[in-house]
Order: sequence, then C-alpha cells, then structure tokens
Amino acid sequence: MHTPSISRVRRACHAAVAGALLWASAAVAQDGSDLWYEIDAINQGLADPATEQLDRTTPRQSLRGYIEATEAQDYDRAAHYLNLSEIEPDEQAETGPEIARRLSSVLARQVWIDWSDLSSRPDAMIEARSDSNPRAGQPRRNLEIATLETGGLIYDIRLARYKPAEQSAVWLFTPQSVENVGVLHAAFGPPPYEQRIPQILKREFAGLWLWEWIAIPVLLAGLAALGYATHRLTLWLAGRSRATPLKRGLDRSSMPLTILVMAGAAQLLVTYVLSFSGPVQAVVRPALIVLMVWGVGVTALRILDAVLNRITLRFVGEIDDKRGRDEREFYTSIYALRRLIILVMVGLALLAVLVQLNLFDSVGLTLLASAGVLTVVFGIAGQAVLGNILASLQIAFAKPVRIGDSVLFEGDWAYVEAIFYTFLRLRTWDHRRIVVPVTYFVSKPFENWSVAEARMMKVIDLRLDHRADMEVLRTHFDKLVRDDPDISESDSALSMATGHSADGLNATFYAMMDDPSTGWMVQCRLRERMMAFVRDNHPSWFPRERVQEVGRDGPDADPSGGVSRLAGTS
Repeated sequence: MHTPSISRVRRACHAAVAGALLWASAAVAQDGSDLWYEIDAINQGLADPATEQLDRTTPRQSLRGYIEATEAQDYDRAAHYLNLSEIEPDEQAETGPEIARRLSSVLARQVWIDWSDLSSRPDAMIEARSDSNPRAGQPRRNLEIATLETGGLIYDIRLARYKPAEQSAVWLFTPQSVENVGVLHAAFGPPPYEQRIPQILKREFAGLWLWEWIAIPVLLAGLAALGYATHRLTLWLAGRSRATPLKRGLDRSSMPLTILVMAGAAQLLVTYVLSFSGPVQAVVRPALIVLMVWGVGVTALRILDAVLNRITLRFVGEIDDKRGRDEREFYTSIYALRRLIILVMVGLALLAVLVQLNLFDSVGLTLLASAGVLTVVFGIAGQAVLGNILASLQIAFAKPVRIGDSVLFEGDWAYVEAIFYTFLRLRTWDHRRIVVPVTYFVSKPFENWSVAEARMMKVIDLRLDHRADMEVLRTHFDKLVRDDPDISESDSALSMATGHSADGLNATFYAMMDDPSTGWMVQCRLRERMMAFVRDNHPSWFPRERVQEVGRDGPDADPSGGVSRLAGTS
C-alpha cells in the first residue's frame, strides 16, 4: 500500500534535481560563453593604466575612448583598447602603441563610424523589436566595426568582450584585428606625400580634413577636363568612322563613355594615389562604383542598339505594312531581345553594386526579415509598371501584334511603330503618334490587318438610282481594276448589288489590295473614277426624288387629291 507514495516521492526528487541542474546550466551560460570570452589576463606587458582614463565597459565607450586617445596622440593609452594576447608580454609595451597608431590611421581613412549602431549596453544586446531583427533580445560578445578588402582578401576589424579572472569584462579590439593592422595599414595607410602636408592642414573641419577641402575641388576640376576631352575625342572618332554601326554607337555612347572614364580615373586616384578620410571614402567609393557600372552598362547598351538597328535596316528596312510577316516578326524579336538584354544588364548591374559594396551581409538579414512587407509595398507601388512589363514581354513572345503591323485601334488606323516595356507607340496614317499603355492595349479588342498577311479587301459603296445597270457598272469597274498599276490581283474584283430600298440601289465594289496603305489610296481613286463614269455617261443613275401628282390616271392615283412622294435620295 505504500508503494505508490514512494514512487511519487522519487519522481518529485528527480524533478527537483533536474530543475536544479537546468538552473545551474542556465546560470553558467549566462555567466560564461554567451556574454564574453574568458581569458587569464589582459595585456600583461603594458603598464597599468589610470583607471579613471579607461572606460571599456561598452562597445561605444571603448571605441570612443580609443579614438579620443589617438586624436590626443596618446598611443600608450590607446594600446589598452587592443587585445595584445598574440604578442609576447615583453614586446607589448613597444609594439602596442605603434599598432594603435596604425589602426587609427586605417580607421580615419576607410571607416565612417555609425555611432548609433554601436551598442551602449555592456552585453551589446539589440533592443529593437524581434520582427525587425532576428537577433533582437540576444546578448552579443563580438561586434563588427568594418570589413575591408585588399589583395582579393577580406579583413575584419572587430570588438569583442573579454573577462579576465577576478576582473570585470571589457571590450577590446580582437587579436585577429590586431594581426590584420599591418596588412591594412600597408594598403590604406597614409601615402608618402601626406608627410609633406603641413600639420595645420590636417585639422578637421566639418567632418573633413582641411587639405581635403582643397584637394576635392582640384580633383573635380581635373576630372571635368578629362571628361570634356573624352567627349570631344569620342565625337571626333564617330565623325571619322566609316562603319555606320560604329559611328552610330560612338555618337550615342559619348556621354556614358565620358562618365565611365571620369569615374574610372577617380577610382584609380582614390585607390592608389589619394587617401581621403572615412566620410569621404564612404560617399565617394559607392558613388564611383555606381557610376562605373552605369557607364559600362549604358555604353554596352548603346553599342548594342546601334548594331541591332543596323541589322534591322539591312534585313528589314523602314517599318510599314508593305513588309512581309517574317520581316515584321524579325523586327519584333529584335525589340524583345533588346528588352531581355536590358533586364539582364540591370540585374547584373545591381548584383555587381551589391557585391562591390559588400551589401549582402548588411542587407541580407533585413531583406529576409522584411520580405513580406517589401512584397506588399512593391506589389502595390509597382503593380502597374510590372503589369505593363509582363504584358510587353507577352506581346514580344506571343506576337498578337508585331512592329510594323497595321491595326485599327479604337477607330484609328495606325502602324505599330515601337513596343516598349510599359507602352506601345502607334503611328497613324496622318503621322500622329498614339501612346497606349501595354495592359490597356492588350485588354481591348483591335483589328490586326497584318496578322496573317498584308493583303486586304477594300470596299467601295455607291448609292445610285433604281435604273442603274449593274452589268454596265461591273464591266467598267473590272476595266479600272485591270488598268490600275497598284492592283496585282485584278481577278479578285467583285461588283454586287448589296442593298435596295425606297431610297435607291446600293452598288458595292470589291478589290484586293496588296497592303492597307496602298489600298486606301487605290480605294479613293477607284471611287472617284466610278463616280466620274456615272456622271459623264449615265447622270440619270444618280439618286433622285420622285413625286407624283395625285388625281391623275394611273395605278398610283390617289382619289383624295394632292401630291404623294414615291422615292427620295440619301
């Protein structure tokens, strides 16, 4: 009878022991690896610093104290913000200040510090909401200050939290960062000419050194002169070129080539000659990369346009409905190829900018965290644009309408002159241009007179008197069709009485035309000649009104008297 009670006691004891173990492990984790790196001692080879001069409790205070020490050229104090554990203690006093000096030179020239991004908490916990940052609420013991690339390799500058035995935890530059200082200083340190700059010009004003305020305008003036020379040289080469595609490509690419040369020259100067401060580097470097990528992309696109235009003019010629179906499909395919190339180039350009600026690391988590919001925002804001782009690609591949097709759209007869990403441009017969959004165009019914072939049947309607002889009219119309030089299929001509009413006889004449534009001219010409034939030879066939006096003898006599209308004209 006592067995169940003993089992419950044992289970309670086991649960208490397990809870104690979990609490102990949580306490160890809280006091250990999640918050800091445990070390035996910090920089044993350095002289003991004045405690009141060092505040290394948070990442922000550590970096601020280091920069204040280097600005005061107190490199002995600045060395206490470095973790020199990889250096022998008897060498730390000598090499520590020199490493601190070199690191400060690299930071001043390559890093624009965002102080708001540095935590002011000892545990460096991210205090943002969890939906905006996946690591929100988690303590950190290692922070990235900057990532620099040289020689095809990536080097990090980082702060980490260390806790020596029986002492408080502090934030220091990591041993790996200290080891990277030599390579980074050789790549980004001050150039030799900077030693000749007077010390007074190295003072800071409005975030920049004084000598930078002088060098930047001079650099811009030199780049402007280089750009002008490049522009003139490109135009001169275009004028001297005998090859039409090269001439057209150089002429249209003069501006992007100029921008590319200017940005490339500036990039070379900033990389190998000039060494600006961090704020200038933070603005100039991304701007130069964007300009260079834009210059390369636009130049390549302009040259490609010139080549495609040359191919089009050689194999197709000017766009009108006299061209065959294959030629119009070829022209439309050229436009589709151009749009696909633009999309690919834009994607590659964005990828190149992201890779060159190392934005994947900083933007990746944010994009993943806010993917749903971005999808909604871009879906709403870009719905019309994306819809038009997809519709234009649909037209390019399905080809319900092609460039050069003759269409009747909302009462306007026009040619499809161009198909762009978001709109079509139609050229009417009187040389007006109608710009139609692609989604609107494909959602409305339209007549494509060139969908299968350019030929079409033109119709001429004449309203004549009842006495008109259709056989005489048919004979004369057939003769006109045979004698017209613009009609190649005279056997297809037809003449029919298509209607009859009290107003008269509807005589309709049909003739096959080679294309809509020629057909319209021939249609008007045939109408004029048929009207002239009736006027000169049978004027009585024109429609007329007839009246009959009532009361006269005849089958239509009206016993009531008066005048009765029997027929009228329209």
